[in-house]
Amino acid sequence: MKTKKQDYSHLSPKQPIGIFDSGVGGLTVAKEIKRLLPHEDLIYFGDTKHLPYGEKSKEAIIEYSTKITNFLLEQNCKAIVIACNTATANALNEVMQSVAGKVPVIDVINPVAEKVSYEIHNNVGVIATKATVNSGLYKKSIRKHNKWIKVDELATPLLVPAIEEGFKNHPITHAIIYNYLSNSKLKNIETLILGCTHYPLLIDEIKQYYGNRVRVIDSPNIVANHLKIILDKYNLLNDHNPKPNYHFYLSDLTKNFEKISKKFFGKSIDLEFKVL
Repeated sequence: MKTKKQDYSHLSPKQPIGIFDSGVGGLTVAKEIKRLLPHEDLIYFGDTKHLPYGEKSKEAIIEYSTKITNFLLEQNCKAIVIACNTATANALNEVMQSVAGKVPVIDVINPVAEKVSYEIHNNVGVIATKATVNSGLYKKSIRKHNKWIKVDELATPLLVPAIEEGFKNHPITHAIIYNYLSNSKLKNIETLILGCTHYPLLIDEIKQYYGNRVRVIDSPNIVANHLKIILDKYNLLNDHNPKPNYHFYLSDLTKNFEKISKKFFGKSIDLEFKVL
């Protein structure tokens, strides 16, 4: 049975890219998209009212994700980036149904899993939220491409709240990282996937723990590159926008989000409170 060919001829390169996450984590993906695609307008929705997604039921995650997707479609976005591993693991199919083929959807798990599968990796560790680990999607996605890779997943639920509270380079975070990474499940890994978009905010501390013993995967960079390939394929890259607009919607205004978003995007960003 042939797959229906995607037709995005109704879309324009000038339309913005829509990105969403439960909080500040997706900013790591948005930052890479901004760096790699400097002429694109971005609309970001941070569902800070409902974070952390990793502790929510699958039904709740689906409800939040589809509402945000529909909102981003209403904002005339030409692509949707699910910049949240938990939303990808629990609501990707439902988001795709909401989109109904109108725009491309890019998630944060499948591009990473595919890249890892085709590189030299034997023992891979994944740290993520409970909901992402319970879904088993990383293991399924990696082994779909390469059944010989050993994948061990560990739920690390305390990291997201610590990051959202601004505990970066803090003794509390160091203790949490040490406690999780010394777990026996991760004992023999050669590669570590940060299976939550919040975690790259702690990448220096995680690399410090391992030294050069373990390769830590830069997921936001992989996702941004995948987005670029998709947009280029459908002639949707914006190359003529000298002053791109970055608009951020939050379901609950938080000082930490404001601080990190301004650090990544400059002080001229638009930050707007929006409950769906």
